[in-house]
Amino acid sequence: MMNLLHHNNMPELDLHGENRISAKILVEEFLNDNYKMGKYEVSIVHGIGSGILKKEVHNVLKKSSIVQEYGLDNFNSGCTLVRLCKSIDKNTKISYNMRHNSKGERV
Repeated sequence: MMNLLHHNNMPELDLHGENRISAKILVEEFLNDNYKMGKYEVSIVHGIGSGILKKEVHNVLKKSSIVQEYGLDNFNSGCTLVRLCKSIDKNTKISYNMRHNSKGERV
């Protein structure tokens, strides 16, 4: 179980009004930027709605090499809390341009 609580000074990305494709790009850039700045706990607001944005956000998080863990905020199911890794393999390129094969593996 994820032991991460939302706090006021946590960086936050609000995806209300975005479509699935732009949300994917925004989330990848948001994660990379915060990782580079040393901000290892972030919040992504995707809203509740039909769940399309939440599903896309969770797909991005699942495939990211810099995400340690993530989960829905216990008090707001329209928000996902993310903990980033504090260190990764130096050969891992941090970029939203990484390619994945049909199994979701990096190529």
